[in-house]
Amino acid sequence: MATSHSNRLASEQSPYLLQHAHNPVDWYPWGEEAFAEARRRDAPIFLSIGYSTCHWCHVMEVESFEDEGIAKLLNDWFVSIKVDREERPDVDKVYMTYVQALYGGGGWPLTVFLSPDLKPLMGGTYFPPDDKYGRPGFKTILRKVKEAWESKRDMLVKSGTFAIEQLSEALSSSSDSGKLPHGVSDEALRLCSEQLSENYDSEFGGFGSAPKFPRPVEINLMLYNSKKLEDTGKLDGANESQKMVYFTLQCMAKGGVHDHVGGGFHRYSVDECWHVPHFEKMLYDQGQLANVYLDAFSITKDTFYSSISRDILDYLRRDMIGPEGEIFSAEDADSAENEGDTRKKEGAFYIWTNKEVEDLLGEHAALFAEHYYIKQMGNCDLSEMSDPHNEFKGQNVLIERKDPSEMASKYGMSIETYQEILGECRRKLFEVRLRRPKPHLDDKVIVSWNGLAISSFARASKILKGEAEGIKFNFPVVGTEPEEYLRIAGKAASFIRNQLYNAETHRLKHSFRNSPSKAPGFLDDYAFMISGLLDLYEFGGEIHWLLWAIELQETQDSLFLDREGGGYFNNTGEDSSVLLRVKEDHDGAEPSGNSVSAINLIRLASMVSGSKADYYKRNAEHLLAVFEKRLKDTAMAVPLMCCAADMLRVPSRKQVVVVGERTSEEFESMLATAHAIYDPNRTVIHIDPNNKEEIEFWEVNNSNIALMAKNNNAASKVVALVCQNFTCSAPVTDHSSLEALLSQKVCAS
Repeated sequence: MATSHSNRLASEQSPYLLQHAHNPVDWYPWGEEAFAEARRRDAPIFLSIGYSTCHWCHVMEVESFEDEGIAKLLNDWFVSIKVDREERPDVDKVYMTYVQALYGGGGWPLTVFLSPDLKPLMGGTYFPPDDKYGRPGFKTILRKVKEAWESKRDMLVKSGTFAIEQLSEALSSSSDSGKLPHGVSDEALRLCSEQLSENYDSEFGGFGSAPKFPRPVEINLMLYNSKKLEDTGKLDGANESQKMVYFTLQCMAKGGVHDHVGGGFHRYSVDECWHVPHFEKMLYDQGQLANVYLDAFSITKDTFYSSISRDILDYLRRDMIGPEGEIFSAEDADSAENEGDTRKKEGAFYIWTNKEVEDLLGEHAALFAEHYYIKQMGNCDLSEMSDPHNEFKGQNVLIERKDPSEMASKYGMSIETYQEILGECRRKLFEVRLRRPKPHLDDKVIVSWNGLAISSFARASKILKGEAEGIKFNFPVVGTEPEEYLRIAGKAASFIRNQLYNAETHRLKHSFRNSPSKAPGFLDDYAFMISGLLDLYEFGGEIHWLLWAIELQETQDSLFLDREGGGYFNNTGEDSSVLLRVKEDHDGAEPSGNSVSAINLIRLASMVSGSKADYYKRNAEHLLAVFEKRLKDTAMAVPLMCCAADMLRVPSRKQVVVVGERTSEEFESMLATAHAIYDPNRTVIHIDPNNKEEIEFWEVNNSNIALMAKNNNAASKVVALVCQNFTCSAPVTDHSSLEALLSQKVCAS
């Protein structure tokens, strides 16, 4: 790659933009300088949107943006703008929605041509440089756009303006009614669960066909619904839902989509059997997946699930956390095979030849190879879709296809010894892998994704206390003390608070790399961060995290809430260069800001009292009313929102109040017991009656809690109360009595 060129992206922070800083294309970042230049030259804008771990973005860069001839066309005819979608999700949303609406599909790299006033003229995704298979290449597209701009500009601009108006109307629905009609939430939950079950793959797990993406919101819904069925005595239905979830989680964990050697999960598998992945690792996947494995553990108490949660969190802790506790965004799929290679290859860091494994593992090589399906010719042969272009010929992606207990007896050893040997073998592979060229690390710190990870670290700190005493962990799981995970969550939250929050304006910035980004916080940043802070508080963090969550909710309401029509917009509407404000509802790879907000509001309403609680509840009801049609017609697109709608219908959330001296061991056990049973309709409040800051907080926000603390302030005792439907149990003073109390079945209405 020629580096004699340098463009304006060289002074940006985003790793993705910096990757293009030495292209011959005269790139601009998104902003007034570029727009002014387009107006001055009266030239159309070429907008290219991607992200640093996007495979086809790299391909298009090498083929087109490093090509001097193509760069000359772009520089002569267009003003070229490069956007990192992770840095500016608001800009991406506008033009991705346009491309999807007009062309029926979308993806990255996103390629869009705009008028100088930013109206879309035409667009697409990846284009090869030259015409191929009857499809126009990028050079042809550039010529066509230039000709159209010169000959029928008015028509183009008019249709772009019309498209934006139509989309704006379609994507900002509002509701005159303050709440969902009776029965909608029940029906949506049932329908979503039914539709997912119909798409369930009973052979390989998962809800759908290849390519298979882990979509944790589906698991959230299935577990939520099975708990509801169980509470209403429909045990067959509950078991059926749970079976699908457990089998899916097992197949994913055993598949190649899970990094067996280093921990964590890759983005998705290209085949139906979770085997050959697209190798990038994204923070939003890790945070959500750790949480669903924790949920599965809290229901089954099977340490298979808890160890996978640990595997994910230990990977993040080892590789993805910065010096001040900030959590990075992603690792790339592509890397060089050898130091000094200029060409990168997909998965090079993660795959193994049979010979490498034999040379490394010696006497245990045969056992390891049989366990992980490692073959002389390579193992990407389980499906026609695993490796259609023979890119991984002779290479192996580890996948577990054998039952460990059967294998242990075959090799004449205990299951513990067998697992230990596998762990030691994985460690050897890990150490050798460290000497390979590493995939690129995107060390941007994104608030929303940090919120998802903070949640899973905080929850792990208590849920993992349910693991059996003396359990042994094998590499890459390191056997972290559960409390350490709470410390990590607190440190990440402190980083956001110190670096990305303005205490005067109460506003968040969206991301950080060396310094805060120019982009403001978006809805997802507020919603996911509030959710993470609620978990950080409920699972043992200090009261100031709850106070900050309440402050952020206030800011979120002032910036994004549609007070008339209900629901939240994705951006503030303050940036005139962003042409759409939309109310997003799709729970995809990440949950939607509106679904998460609805749940946050329900949780907050169960902590505070009086008019504030009513206000939160009203906003949650109005929000859900906005998406009534979506909940009725396409429930499967909004699984988390289906859960939120049902949570709102639950007549009274269970509150567990733990009172006592925070530093005592019994306080910790009581808190762990409060969280031990899976129950998404439970709020945990803990209070130290001798802590002035806490008592003052509760006196202002919910005087009942302050009163409970004062009435149950017994020296050297920890007291717990379980409240529901405005009545509380008699206080209990040991964790086994609390466990008994929480295990009682209460019939849901």
